[in-house]
Amino acid sequence: MSLFDIAAIVVGLSAIFALINHRWFRLPATVGLFGIALGASLVVLLADLVWPGLQIATVVRSVLLRIDLHDVLMEGLLSFLLFAGALHVDYGQLVRRRWAIGALATLGVLLSTALIGGAVWALSALAGMAMPFIWALVFGALISPTDPVAVLGILKESRVPASLEAKLAGESLFNDGIGIVVFTILLAVAVSGAGNVTTLQIGGLFLQEAVGGAVLGLGAGWLANRALAVVNDHSVEILITLATVMVTYAVALALHLSGPIAMVLAGLLIGNKGVQFAMSETSRNHVLSFWTVLDELLNSVLFLLIGAEVLIIALDFSLAAAALATIPVVLIARLVSVWVPIRMLAIRQDFTPGAVPILVWGGLRGGIAVALALSIPENDVKPAILAMTYSVVLFSILVQGLTVTRLVARVIGSPAAPR
Repeated sequence: MSLFDIAAIVVGLSAIFALINHRWFRLPATVGLFGIALGASLVVLLADLVWPGLQIATVVRSVLLRIDLHDVLMEGLLSFLLFAGALHVDYGQLVRRRWAIGALATLGVLLSTALIGGAVWALSALAGMAMPFIWALVFGALISPTDPVAVLGILKESRVPASLEAKLAGESLFNDGIGIVVFTILLAVAVSGAGNVTTLQIGGLFLQEAVGGAVLGLGAGWLANRALAVVNDHSVEILITLATVMVTYAVALALHLSGPIAMVLAGLLIGNKGVQFAMSETSRNHVLSFWTVLDELLNSVLFLLIGAEVLIIALDFSLAAAALATIPVVLIARLVSVWVPIRMLAIRQDFTPGAVPILVWGGLRGGIAVALALSIPENDVKPAILAMTYSVVLFSILVQGLTVTRLVARVIGSPAAPR
């Protein structure tokens, strides 16, 4: 089976599941696709148990194994999804709330990583699993950042006040870049051993990834805007934005810089300065429409793959209790990592009433966490990390994703509440 055949199957199933969701379930697109794909995966597993001779699950697994979710997402889809998400974010709203977004994306991620890592290490010791502390921190790093793809998908369906929407969107766009850098560092320490990695090396790696990615993204966005300013042809302008994403992300991967941070900053520059000053109204409409359609298509593909991933992740049901216990741990850590920065900043600025519960419950986890967990080398703790990761993502998308709109309505009240 060729890669084109696999792509045709994935896109075809995405279209069918999207149609089913639109026609009958009417759930938020990302939640609906994930839920239907997960349900279809469970049906395949059940069919394999009832009619083992058909080997349906084996056939489906053989197709899915050709798709490495980590490579597909982290070395491909994520660049387009982050750029498309940042392209539609109001830069002015982000600037006005830069301190809150910055605190949540940095201090919040680090605090959550430490809290989750410590709690998982303690719980694993009590349960007799004895997960090494550094590997518990690795799990904390991969599960702490909110997933921008999931968060932005839910924000499209929810009437969140603009102030909170900016915080949720900004945090999710930036904290996954920070989280991936922290995960990369901790994974290197876990694999190499703490004695083989110095503090200076850790600091250098962080600066290289985070600061280097930021510089690359700003430079790419500036160059793209200069190119867009001398063209008045929407097909060429779309090609320029597409080339900016692909070339910049490829350079980031080659130079070991943070591709996610580069994509977010390039998208913000082009989506605000470029759209406002370097494009005609016709070009602006075509470019934004193109990226909206591409965003929806890739979102559909991603959430279908996450739902189908249960067929190839070797989940150990003996770890079910530990996996379920991780859900409240992650939620409590999220609460603390949101409450602390907001309380620190509340001394000088006001926050929308209900900001904490909405930021906590609206901070969804998704494909990035699963992809990072899958990237961990095979070892004794990987099955436990996969089980914990998938349980949190499952709860996050299906439970939090389906109820965050109701929470907003309950906490904020009327959609006309102050924005």
